[in-house]
Amino acid sequence: MNFPAANDSGTRFGDIIYERIVAMIADGKFPVNERLPAEAKLAEIFGASRPVVRDALERLRADGLIVSRKGSGSYVRQKPDSSILQMVPVGSLADVQRFFEFRAGLEAEAAELAARNWQPADQDRIMTALQTLEQCLREGRLGAEEDRELHDAIAVATGNQFHITTRDLFSPHFAIGHSVTRSLSLKRTPEQIRSVQDEHAVIVQAIFARQEIEAHDAMKRHILNARARMFQGVG
Repeated sequence: MNFPAANDSGTRFGDIIYERIVAMIADGKFPVNERLPAEAKLAEIFGASRPVVRDALERLRADGLIVSRKGSGSYVRQKPDSSILQMVPVGSLADVQRFFEFRAGLEAEAAELAARNWQPADQDRIMTALQTLEQCLREGRLGAEEDRELHDAIAVATGNQFHITTRDLFSPHFAIGHSVTRSLSLKRTPEQIRSVQDEHAVIVQAIFARQEIEAHDAMKRHILNARARMFQGVG
């Protein structure tokens, strides 16, 4: 199962406009702190209706790439790493972001259930995955699969087969998300890389302390932070 390509009938035109604007920001065609062309001009550039352009701009604002200034228009807020566009299937960047939104709710609930239901075997599995991921960090390895294994172990600890089935069903989607965020993280400062692993540690600590709400909130922050990190510049 893959994210849809740009020419799939189910893909909205707004997704394509969204991705094209992201690419133009990443390429420097729309520089940071500069005003974007007016909505009508963008509609002309892309051969789209103004409502379609407006929808794309709303999502760019939600992703923190642009910001609106009252009476002045939309301005580029940050420039993402251009490599992100090579890491996801063509035309699917908007869906990758939507999947992070889906994960934020799903995995927060999984962490809460894991805190309530984990058994000794789950503790061993989670700690092994966390320590393996820590080894990846020390060795400068990508760790995308190891990252996914930690999240899988938390899903198993819920004791709810539907969390496990969902991760199996959407395995390619999860794989893309983990691969993109881990690949981009390797380009960041050691402090930034460490902060991602610290987020994992906070989640695991809350789970083992059976602090259900804390585990829920820590996981939700982690997933939303991962979503935001997709578009953070790397210098």
